[in-house]
Amino acid sequence: MRLERVALLDATEEAEQLARELIAAGAVPPHAAVDAAHIAIAVTNRVHYLVTWNFRHIANAAMRSRIEWTCRSEGYEPPVICTPNELMEVSHGDQ
Repeated sequence: MRLERVALLDATEEAEQLARELIAAGAVPPHAAVDAAHIAIAVTNRVHYLVTWNFRHIANAAMRSRIEWTCRSEGYEPPVICTPNELMEVSHGDQ
């Protein structure tokens, strides 16, 4: 897999609202507002994969289901949240 171009994602009011909802729903703790923003920006920009090493608040099985539920309840389809290793396993399996 080769990365050709990386687009900058917009941090919109829509993303700020979703970040607040993620915190209000308990999907992300209040002290991790930056992580909530990271998720919300990816979601509102409709990325397919959110790749992260953040196991505490993002790539965490317990948090992942809350994040996905909150996004869907707000009308968004959440991205696949995974680590770089998980993403590479998917791409190698497709060859």
